[in-house]
Amino acid sequence: MLSRFRRSIVVLTAALSLLSWGQSAKPRNPARNGGDFSDNVQSPTKVPTGVILVKGAWSSASDSVTPVPEAGNVTSNIFTDQYFGMTYALPSDWEEKYKGPPPSDSGRYVLAQLRPVDTFKGARATILVTAQDMFFNPLPGAHALDLINYSKDHLQADYKVEMSPTPTRIADRPFTFFAYWSPIAELHWYVLATEIRCHTVEIVLSSRDTKLLENLVLDLNKMKLTAEAGPAGGGSVPVCLKDYA
Repeated sequence: MLSRFRRSIVVLTAALSLLSWGQSAKPRNPARNGGDFSDNVQSPTKVPTGVILVKGAWSSASDSVTPVPEAGNVTSNIFTDQYFGMTYALPSDWEEKYKGPPPSDSGRYVLAQLRPVDTFKGARATILVTAQDMFFNPLPGAHALDLINYSKDHLQADYKVEMSPTPTRIADRPFTFFAYWSPIAELHWYVLATEIRCHTVEIVLSSRDTKLLENLVLDLNKMKLTAEAGPAGGGSVPVCLKDYA
């Protein structure tokens, strides 16, 4: 009887020890706090929507007075860019609806994207004004004509040349004019390029209506370009020199 009682005590003691060990031991697969299989679905910080998280390349000035290339603005229907000395009164019923992207790491700037307002009843068209810093140009060539010829020679098969690069004058400044089109989309592009402060400034007009494009090119003669903002600068603006800041 006593022996049986002792055996019961031993078994009970062993059972209590196992239970205590099981309560204090760590689980084999603890909850994961991160990664694709995390058990914690609550993110400590909420990622914003509708914004560009990576700012990318950005230029700046050491003061608030010195203009930068991408600082062009449309105010009272007039586009101005102090860096390139450009002033252009938009055609009536035109606007800048969207601002361009930030400068690229290859020194390319979108200065303006212009288009008719949504209520405009005529043919649709766009005007895109860009600038390429020739010191950082990834394409071969050192001048505006080189870039235009490169564009002509590397058109995709769906595009056809309408007019080869031709010297012309816009707003009393030398430009190179080049035209191409897409027979499939029935869209035409008129490209005008000049050199200002060691940048190739391009004005690209596009539309299905060639008569409208011709009128827009003629209208560009009203644009004002300061004489000081020459191919390499000068006058009241600094002269641009390679590898010199």
